Amino acid sequence: MTLMNSLLMFAQQSGAAAGQAATTTTTTAPLAPAGPPPSAADLAAARERAATAANEARGASEVSLIDLVRQLNAVELGVMIILFCCAIYAIALLFEKIYVMRKAARQTREFLAAFRKSNSVQDAETIVRKLPQSGIKSMFDAGMAEVRRTQDLGLYAMRDARDHTMQRVAAAMNTRQNEHLEDLGSSMTFLASIGANAPFIGLFGTVWGIMVAFVGIAKTQTTSLAVVAPGIAGALLATAAGLAAAIPAVLIYNFAAKQISKQGGKLEDFASEFIALVSRDMDSRAG
Repeated sequence: MTLMNSLLMFAQQSGAAAGQAATTTTTTAPLAPAGPPPSAADLAAARERAATAANEARGASEVSLIDLVRQLNAVELGVMIILFCCAIYAIALLFEKIYVMRKAARQTREFLAAFRKSNSVQDAETIVRKLPQSGIKSMFDAGMAEVRRTQDLGLYAMRDARDHTMQRVAAAMNTRQNEHLEDLGSSMTFLASIGANAPFIGLFGTVWGIMVAFVGIAKTQTTSLAVVAPGIAGALLATAAGLAAAIPAVLIYNFAAKQISKQGGKLEDFASEFIALVSRDMDSRAG
């Protein structure tokens, strides 16, 4: 028994020593030599390929305004053309209104400066005859024509006919005043229509474009931004065009309306001054 135990202990010690030797041999085995490090050009090319792949994966692409216009369908393009024409016409009306309003204001100012130098109806007629034709002069001519008719009827020096004469003169001048203001306010209705309806015309183009974009999504069976974004961006372009046409039209309308209101106030003041002049002249002749 003692001999058998000794043999077993020796065998166990020999196996443990062999396992330790194998582990040491495996641990100390030399590693395979590494390859050369990549160059800077290889690293830059790799980064560029990675960026390109990332952009393609995200569907990223640069689309200019011209590209959006080229991708518009027939309805959207028609809406854009209509809004563009409206914007151009509104800008043209701006310059026309500025010229007309300044001319009318200058003529009114010069006429009033000359008219206020007169002391009687005859003096006013002599002075005004030399002035160029204008809206305010047409008012004077209408009032003066009614005064001449009253004189021809022999009623000018009668106190009883004074009120009726004043009413007829005021009515004649008021008619010419309305005609002049109507001329100044030409195309105002069109400006108001552009300002009120252009955003809705652009909105129609936007709704139509979005409908077309959704139809494209259904046909392609994809929701990628590369497919959807250009169509929706083109549709929103119609709304922007509608606002671009409406905003100048509203500003021009407000400018013209204010100038017409100022001109109308000056014409009403002149009518009051002329009637007062006629009244004093009638009183001087009746007295």
